Amino acid sequence: MIRLESPNHGTRPDGREVDMLVIHYTGMPDRDAALTRMCDPAAQVSAHYCIDEDGTLYHLVDEDRRAWHAGRSFWRGAEDVNDRSIGIELVNPGHEFGYRPFPEPQMLALRDLAREILCRHPISPQNVVGHADIAPLRKQDPGELFNWQRLARWGVGLWPPLEDDRPPQPDRPVDEIQMMLAAYGYGVPVSGILDETTRAVIAAFQRHFRPRRVDGRLDSETVRQLELLVELVC
Repeated sequence: MIRLESPNHGTRPDGREVDMLVIHYTGMPDRDAALTRMCDPAAQVSAHYCIDEDGTLYHLVDEDRRAWHAGRSFWRGAEDVNDRSIGIELVNPGHEFGYRPFPEPQMLALRDLAREILCRHPISPQNVVGHADIAPLRKQDPGELFNWQRLARWGVGLWPPLEDDRPPQPDRPVDEIQMMLAAYGYGVPVSGILDETTRAVIAAFQRHFRPRRVDGRLDSETVRQLELLVELVC
């Protein structure tokens, strides 16, 4: 582990324990650009850790400090995710600069780090999320190429049962879908209207749990994945 001192952090609210882990990609041309930005006081951006594509781990902010990685965000009733979370940045150019798969050394380093973090803090599998999950109108990371299913097999995060032989339910009204998304943790209105926010949340859900097609549409596979997840947590 390489220690770098980012100045971009603050105190956590008194009594607030860490109960979330947020995965990001850096979304910059290369590692050096990302590390420079997270250590620049003018940028006012940071994370607790950054993992390079070769698996090299950078420690930027101590876990008892509030890093500035989530921005405007929401998850399970919390509107300031930075207060209660640890953020990990994965070096990847992202959708703007040439999005690509996450290499094996990087994924293995993430596995080991995340397991250590889960041993130190009471983070439920439901609270291991991507930046897109907590800010679906603004963010896409870590994106559809990130293997959440594999991470869950390693004991980090949640994935629905791999086999479920029950027939699909009839088409659900939009308000029921919105209620299920909200029950899982997403910030979505329960209006019965398939509006821009709801479509963005559905797309974020698909990036995490049905990444082969991310289109914001309520197809039967997306709905079934959501039903299975809500059954696990509610």
